[in-house]
Amino acid sequence: MKTLNLSDKLKHPVFKVAAQICRENNTEAYVIGGFVRDLLLERPSKDIDIVVVGNGVDYAKKCAETLRVKKVSIFKTYGTAQFNYKDLDVEFVGARKESYTEDSRNPSVKAGTLQDDQLRRDFTINALAISLNPDNFGELIDPFNGLKDLEDGIIRTPIAPITTYSDDPLRMLRAIRFATQLEFKIEIASLEAILANAERLKIITQERITDELNKIILSREPSRGFKLLDSTKLLHQFFPEMIALKGVDTVNGKSHKDNFYHTLEVLDNIAPNTKDLWLRWAAILHDIAKPNTKRFDQVVGWTFHGHEDFGARLTPKIFKRLKLPLDSKMKYVQKLVRLHLRPIALVKGHVTDSAIRRLLFEAGDDIEDLMTLCNADVTSKNEMKVVKFRKNFELVAQKLKDVEEKDRVRNFQPPISGELIMELFQIGPCAEIGTLKTKIKDAILEGIIENEYDAAYRYLMEIAEEIGMKVVNL
Repeated sequence: MKTLNLSDKLKHPVFKVAAQICRENNTEAYVIGGFVRDLLLERPSKDIDIVVVGNGVDYAKKCAETLRVKKVSIFKTYGTAQFNYKDLDVEFVGARKESYTEDSRNPSVKAGTLQDDQLRRDFTINALAISLNPDNFGELIDPFNGLKDLEDGIIRTPIAPITTYSDDPLRMLRAIRFATQLEFKIEIASLEAILANAERLKIITQERITDELNKIILSREPSRGFKLLDSTKLLHQFFPEMIALKGVDTVNGKSHKDNFYHTLEVLDNIAPNTKDLWLRWAAILHDIAKPNTKRFDQVVGWTFHGHEDFGARLTPKIFKRLKLPLDSKMKYVQKLVRLHLRPIALVKGHVTDSAIRRLLFEAGDDIEDLMTLCNADVTSKNEMKVVKFRKNFELVAQKLKDVEEKDRVRNFQPPISGELIMELFQIGPCAEIGTLKTKIKDAILEGIIENEYDAAYRYLMEIAEEIGMKVVNL
């Protein structure tokens, strides 16, 4: 079989210097893993892993010195070193062989050969290596037919999958992540091994699990990953709320939709319109409380009243358990979950300026993202129904623009401040101030008065007189 040589693809100065170090020090080094995989798939990659048969840290220092890189990060525990050079992140490690204990994914490590190092890799497509040695520079070294697996679109392990996944259960999530990102299939033996080892995910930190999950969510078609996570029982280990969405109940011939698959459809619908991870999380969580609010009504059938509010209350709990950030990102997702029915209600009913103003006020700068989410939430097997609904949705979107341009209520603060009210009526902080400000805000949102100071001042005088408050300081 003809050996594949990729030297024409290794034009970056890092590879030239690496070959020079090999020649000068009689050392073996190979670029391995994701960079090679992506090079063959013609995907961009900014991370280079170089495995050295010998001392990877010393080799890294020599490369850095030749490239005039000042900062080299050394990780003695793992025998690795890393530096940034121009547009690349370059990491060096000594070739090694590994052995695992049952209660940890952290292996005991011994120095090894290139073959040992390739054997410890998670998948055949990540075990591909390219020689940086002068005598065969650029030669592809492929002991497990990883190139064929790349061509066939298969995720397969170099050794028995039951061993691969039991040794390091994080690899189960990585298998699904790569299958989703690359749109590959996972070989049957691997799927069976993942299912058998699903509960071993408990030895993996939640941060690691969530990092892989987020990469799945950011893929072109996230539903592929979630369906695999479900069928292998991995999703059951860390996201029970999503598993609870599964299933269809029928009473008196009336059924509701399967909210798990509906959620995945919404997630896929939104994916072409945003790469924002948190907007995609809003799609995942928008119906998360439907199992908690599901009721059967003899007249109307299945209802999920209040699931948007319940879902908003669940959001911080889910974020906390999954080790997602509890800052403004969580609050953003929470807001979209709470408001996601509002635009849809406008589509179904009569669109008043007052309802539009209130939606603009509550959504603020996130109104466009909310509309993107709601548009993705339009799912039905009846294509005519979807087309009609989306046309009505466009009318609501235009109405939002018109009202915002006319009334300027997005993120507005009432033109009358609490400080001015205290000064006018010579009072300290009290409940009446909040009452007056709320009445002014509601009057503006209802269209009773315009969103400007003079109108708000006159209205303040009227409502103050009604509740017996006298102006002291004009």
